[in-house]
Amino acid sequence: MSNLAPLQNLIDHFERMPGIGHKTAQRLAFYILGLEEAEAREFSQAIIDAHTKIKQCKICCNLADEELCPICKSTVRDKSVICVVEDPRDVAAIERTHEYNGTYHVLHGAISPMDNVGPDQIRIKELIARLSDDTVEEVIMATNPTVEGEATAMYISRLLKPMGITVSRLAYGVPVGADLEYADEVTLSRALEGRSLI
Repeated sequence: MSNLAPLQNLIDHFERMPGIGHKTAQRLAFYILGLEEAEAREFSQAIIDAHTKIKQCKICCNLADEELCPICKSTVRDKSVICVVEDPRDVAAIERTHEYNGTYHVLHGAISPMDNVGPDQIRIKELIARLSDDTVEEVIMATNPTVEGEATAMYISRLLKPMGITVSRLAYGVPVGADLEYADEVTLSRALEGRSLI
């Protein structure tokens, strides 16, 4: 694109981001170049602050800027239910529904032997440690409906069953507004399995 090494370096850094192609990386780089110096410093400081100040919650492993995240600090959340998710973005997605009032546990990944990710590489031990005080009655497995997500859900379920804790799984099925003729066989079979009375 350019012989200007600093510009090319900036483009290369943007291009490494997930979902950012070469043209988008160029647009972002030129946007940054168009900022006033004070704005550019604020932008770079925001990146540094996010990188240095955000850590994992001591209890649920979600993102937090203090020792505990706001959900774990809350006195109105139902501590008897834990929703297990793969990623902090999944917490945000469930919170947007305003339908769930329990707590979370973020695994930061899923079991994937193909990628050399085993149970010890994700936050399963931390989940088991949370269940030792008999407060939790139900664990909802909300891992992604992928081979890795299913394997992770089954692995954790097997660990929790002897503890006498109810383990449930999110229902999967046909999205609202979708036509049945376009749904794949797996989605339709899950929808049939998870059907409910009306």
